Amino acid sequence: MTEREHHASVQLSEALHRRLERIERLLEPEKPERPAWRSATLGEQRWAVSVAILVAVGLQLALPTRLTIHPHWMLPTLELALLVALVVLNPHKRIDQTSRLLRLLSLALVAVISLANGWSAVKLVRDLIHTSAAPGALALLGTGGAVWATNIIAFSLWYWEWDRGGPAARAQGVKSYPDFLFPQMQQEGIAEPGWEPSYPDYLYVAFTNACAFSPTDTMPLSVWAKLLMMTQSAVSLITVVLVVARAVGILQ
Repeated sequence: MTEREHHASVQLSEALHRRLERIERLLEPEKPERPAWRSATLGEQRWAVSVAILVAVGLQLALPTRLTIHPHWMLPTLELALLVALVVLNPHKRIDQTSRLLRLLSLALVAVISLANGWSAVKLVRDLIHTSAAPGALALLGTGGAVWATNIIAFSLWYWEWDRGGPAARAQGVKSYPDFLFPQMQQEGIAEPGWEPSYPDYLYVAFTNACAFSPTDTMPLSVWAKLLMMTQSAVSLITVVLVVARAVGILQ
């Protein structure tokens, strides 16, 4: 074999080798890309959720004394104390620190708000069913509206706290699967890169669930998310139906 033939044979062998490597790469299954919501982010600011908690405290204080746990100021004061403790332990503007103490205090705060509003809802329903003497229609609608609005805030806080481990865990992107599937997580190009749901998004989910008695654009994926939304729809439906029916009866 001449030198020229040997050189041509080497070139042919290298070309075949490169082509085989290209075919192997084409046949390899594509690795799934890491979703944007799994990436680490700065963490959301705390002002929105703090405002919602303060509104819930204000609504509870505005309720008639007969619908609250005595003394009237006890649970709202406890809620404010827990909120202050969370701010003191994590004074940063963004919620990006995780610790067992912070997690327990945050869940305790939501539990106290839910307990206070659940008590008020049960007392309101009992009064509407068993009490013949009722307040005026406007006062009844105002009371029922306060319980209904606090119910929205309470469940929005539960959604916000439990979805993918809470706000700090979402900022770190530690969970593999979401509990709520937002539209921005389903398609690229409709939100900024690295988009993360924040508290107003969960407040919107709770509000639409309370109005429509079913999910709208955001779907619950995990069992606990479905059960929470089902419970909120049931409480909202009972409150709205009984309060409106009684108010219409008073007006007639």
